[in-house]
Parts: sequence; C-alpha cells; structure tokens
Amino acid sequence: MFSKRTDWKFEENAYTQALRRHRRSGKSILDLTASNPTTCGFQYDHAAILSALHSAEVLHYDPDPKGLLSGRTAVVEYYRQKNPTGPLDPEHVILTTGTSEAYSFLFRLLCEPGDEIVIAHPSYPLFDFLATIQDVELRPFRLLYDHGWQIDFHELDKQISRRTRAILLVHPNNPTGHFIGSEETGQLKEICRGREIALIVDEVFLDYELDVANARTKRHRSFAFDDIVLTFVLSGLSKITALPQMKVGWIAANGPDALVRDAMARLEVISDTYLSLSAPLQLALPALLGQREKMQPQLLARIEANLAKLDAQLTQQKLVSRLEFEGGWYAVLRVPAVQSDEDLAIRLLRDHSVLLQPGHFYDFADEGYLIVSLLTPAEEFAEGIRRSLACVAA
Repeated sequence: MFSKRTDWKFEENAYTQALRRHRRSGKSILDLTASNPTTCGFQYDHAAILSALHSAEVLHYDPDPKGLLSGRTAVVEYYRQKNPTGPLDPEHVILTTGTSEAYSFLFRLLCEPGDEIVIAHPSYPLFDFLATIQDVELRPFRLLYDHGWQIDFHELDKQISRRTRAILLVHPNNPTGHFIGSEETGQLKEICRGREIALIVDEVFLDYELDVANARTKRHRSFAFDDIVLTFVLSGLSKITALPQMKVGWIAANGPDALVRDAMARLEVISDTYLSLSAPLQLALPALLGQREKMQPQLLARIEANLAKLDAQLTQQKLVSRLEFEGGWYAVLRVPAVQSDEDLAIRLLRDHSVLLQPGHFYDFADEGYLIVSLLTPAEEFAEGIRRSLACVAA
C-alpha cells in the first residue's frame, strides 16, 4: 500500500531507548546536545519579534511565487552587508518554508528519479531523508582531518558519475565546523564547470565564524556572489537570528546569466505550486532578520566561553582531544575507540546523566567521536564535560 521511499526503520535504536528510559526515571540530564537556541537561556527581544508579526497587511492576500519583494529585498540587504559590491538581485531569491523545503525545490529542479547529488561526510543526517523523499541518490565523499578539515578531492572526483547533478556542501560544515577554503573553492568551481553540474551550498552557520589562530587556509566567505558556475545558496532565520520556529528560509541563485534565468523560471513554477511560506512571516522577515544584531553576539559569546571551558578541561587529561573547527556551534571530541560511540554515549547517559551524540549520527567513518553542542548553558556545559572526561578516564 505504501511507497517504497517511506520504508524507513521505525524501531528505536539503543540510544533512543536509553534516553527514553532515563527521562521516564525522572532523573535530570545535562544536555550537551542542545541545538534549539530558544531553550538555552538567550535573551530575545519579545516585543520587537511579536510586533513584527502584527501587521494589518496580513489580512490582504497577494501571493508572489518567489516570495514578497520586501522579504527578498531584506535577504539581499543581508548579503550586501557581507559584500557591498555583490551582484545579488532580489529576482534571484526564492523564499521558502525553511531550508528543508529549499532542498526539496532544488532536488526537484535538478534531478530525475535516480539522479545523484554528491555530498560531503560527516554531515547532518536529515539529508538522507530529504533525498529519499525526492527519489534522489546521495553519493558521499569524505572530509579529511589532518590538523584541520579539508575536502578529499580525489574521492570527490571518483563519486561523480554521469547521473550526478550537483555537489552539496554545508559552509561551515555541521558538525565539523569546516569552512571551505579559497583554494578549495577554486577547485570546486572547476569541477562543476567541467562536469556541467550545479553547486548547492548551505550557509546557515555562516555568521558563526570563529577566529582560529594559525588557520591553515584562507576561508571563502559567502557563495552568494559567485558567477562562474550555477550556484544555489541556502540559509534562513533558524540560525541567523536563532528563530527556528519561524521556518523562514531562502534560495539565492547565481552563476552564468542564462543558467540563472532558466533556473529561476523553473523554480518559480515549483514554488508557485506550493505557495507554502505564510504571508505574516514574509511581511515580518525584514524585522526578524534585524534581530541578528541582538542574537548573534549572545550566541557567539556562549560558543566562545564554552569552547574555552572545554579546552581548559581537556588540557588536564590526555585521553580525549578536540578536533579543530572554524565555525558553527558544535565541537567534535576524539575519544578512545574501545567501544562503539553509541555504547559510550549510552553509558554516559545511564551512569552520569550526560547526553552527547555519537559520531555515527553524522556519518563519521570510524568509531571514537562524540559531538557536543556549545550552546548549552555554561554551568551545565562545564559539569557535563567534567563528568564525561571522568567517565572516559575510568
């Protein structure tokens, strides 16, 4: 009766079962996986946010397939602050209900059933579901780690086939924090131009860049201004203004003029078929985007403070280390691979009431990795790290 594309495994894994048991026991949890900023103790301007949603214009329905011009113009202004001379045009922006819908639009735009998208691993696990729903195949290539992350271009080239339609990258990567370097960018463009494939770049964490001493490579900034290959940049309010519940995202297209015009004409029809982004949120978008000036300094201060606390505790032992990262709000810990990452995460939860994520959730190739969020409130974070290191030492 049901589509094969929905034949997922619905059984809970051991990690989820352990978490459910722990919560039912009533024990408190030091949550080092916290990724929802609305629950992490940050100070929101409630009056300004609610005021942005109270507009008499919401009573008048006048849809635009690309999204209201006022909202698209606000997105362009956001990018102009990054590059005042950038050529981004509001007509090359499509507003979406978050980045998940943006991926859906792009997969439909670029792929026939069975076509392929090449994607970097480690990566966010949601992509597997988004691709499966759209009948798209993902072909992963590895990011290599050697005192910092880098693209394995040899493996990337091997994964590209005659059915490849795009390369998908998160910039900076989630959870590794890898910023694509300027030299890597040049190589990516050459590959895409030579193979006639598109580049999809998810920049939701772009504003959370860390000043890393002795960075190995010069970082590329936003891909929203490149014109050599057909490029689609995705982002949204979820990370930029720490408002995941608002579900506002966008696609910004750039590249050769003829390709961009053709892509936008097709995307406009796709978007017009759904018209899903609510008018109140579109009208509120300029004001909500402005909230980044209040929210980002808070998040960056938390990230940097927790990172300093993490590093201070790591220097007091030798079993656990932190991998270098350049942006975002996650850190990757390297732990002794004497048991599976999932077993260690379950043990930390069961015996020490600390919740971390095992590396295999993000498709790390090997055991020995745990992922921690740097958004967790400071005292909870420090105590959770202390317990985790004690557990590994024991």
